Amino acid sequence: MTKRWTNRPDGSNWGEFGADDRIGRVNWITAEKVKQGIAEVREGRTFCLSLPLEYPGGNLLNPRRFPPQLFAVVREGRPNMALPLGLFDPRVTDVSSDDAALLYLQYSTQWDSFAHIGSMFDADGDGKPERVFYNGWRGGSDIPDVEDRGVGEPRLERFPSKGTEALGIHNFARHGLQGRGVLVNLHDECGDARTWVGYDLLMKAMDKQKVEVEQGDMLCFYTGFGEVLMSMGRKPDHHRLENSCAVIDGRDARLRNWITDSKVSCLIADNYAVEGLPAKDAEGSHAMLPLHEHCLFKLGVPLGELWYLSELAAYLKEHKRNRFLLTAPPLNLTGAVGSPSSPIATV
Repeated sequence: MTKRWTNRPDGSNWGEFGADDRIGRVNWITAEKVKQGIAEVREGRTFCLSLPLEYPGGNLLNPRRFPPQLFAVVREGRPNMALPLGLFDPRVTDVSSDDAALLYLQYSTQWDSFAHIGSMFDADGDGKPERVFYNGWRGGSDIPDVEDRGVGEPRLERFPSKGTEALGIHNFARHGLQGRGVLVNLHDECGDARTWVGYDLLMKAMDKQKVEVEQGDMLCFYTGFGEVLMSMGRKPDHHRLENSCAVIDGRDARLRNWITDSKVSCLIADNYAVEGLPAKDAEGSHAMLPLHEHCLFKLGVPLGELWYLSELAAYLKEHKRNRFLLTAPPLNLTGAVGSPSSPIATV
């Protein structure tokens, strides 16, 4: 084990789970926390919490991310889709299909790993900021640089990446993201209008809904954004989306402090980035994504984005509940910065 920093950021928990820690507050999703989630299962009813992978559609929400593409696997020079194998051996009666997909891993319902957002920070104490990620893991080595072959069309083959063993999404997958989920219904407070949710509004909603969180809980924010997105049928209206539904105010210091004190293990929302983008203005040197910086860089709290929470939220409201068993592993893809997920809530 090697301590990778001399200074750690104010308000961070670097080193508290060990010098080589890679999963942050996911460490708090223990066997006991899994049993607490299981104890919330009364009916055995399940809810799919993922958008279809082809949503939101297009690339208006993020010009660097594109919908998935499906391909037929090639079999002896032919596309292997509803392919009679008798073409190759007349004695054979099988008909075969086999396909492949090109995925942008953070296009739809997803998890952000700690390699997604770092910061320029003087972790060495020498007065010079370095590219640093959660727990002092370094950009350029632990999160390797990728050869720059020049700017052109956004084709993945231009910049092949080896990924990051240190902070890749596989670390969450191998731990297992299953435990107790807790939902706050922000749509009940804010409706469909774009509303910046700071500490006061969040506390008001949680008090009214009798929401309590404990160490290791996975906290979900339902805003209604997923319903708005689905209603557009993969043809998103950027102006409408920018002006719809609640977003967390990442600039609110009291809210960030509450996240620290709450000891939640993960933050999840049905909107694009959990926090509002662009964030509110700030003076001086600052993070463009303050909630991402606080959670991914300082605390080791994974962020789940673009989940589909509408049906679960309606059920929980009807039954005056806010807790459930949440099973939400990412892909076990070594080195990836983010990952699609197909979360399941069980009530």
